[in-house]
Amino acid sequence: MDAFQLLKEDHRKVEQLFSELESASGKAKLDVFKQIKTELELHTHIEEKIFYPALEEPEETHDLALEAYEEHAVVKTLLKELSRARTANDKWEAQAKVLQENVEHHVEEEENELFKKADSALSEEELEDLTERMIAEKSRKARRPAVKASAKKSSGSKKSAGKSKSASKNASASKGSSRSAAAKTARRSRSKKSAAKKR
Repeated sequence: MDAFQLLKEDHRKVEQLFSELESASGKAKLDVFKQIKTELELHTHIEEKIFYPALEEPEETHDLALEAYEEHAVVKTLLKELSRARTANDKWEAQAKVLQENVEHHVEEEENELFKKADSALSEEELEDLTERMIAEKSRKARRPAVKASAKKSSGSKKSAGKSKSASKNASASKGSSRSAAAKTARRSRSKKSAAKKR
């Protein structure tokens, strides 16, 4: 597998998800959108971090690479706007359709123009290096959210445990104070009774 095949696999996966989005309804539509968002964010990340920078220098791919960055910016804006919705109403569906059309246009340009010119501009060694870096970065980026989440959970657990211990100490201290106060009151009461008897 080379860099072009890797990106094409992503394209086919997103196309399939857009088909599922069209047939889904209600909450299921929002769930499919979340998958699309995850796939597109990962895909655009490896393109912008590794693939496009390698294509900015060669003259034959320079303009197309810069144009691709701009197309990504439009897609990111749409993803952000669609993510805010709690229900898939008519306005949301219209925006989702615009997103799909933008992605389809971008894919068409990449596969029919950019990839072909990039294949000519890059040497075999450069393409091989590019492919290895993209695969590694995609794998790293795909794992990162889960690691972050577990780290947050672990941190949260420690904080909760700390709070519980603190609460227990406070409760114990409070109980101790109550017992001490009660003991003092009892001693005062006994002293008063004793003094009364002596009288």
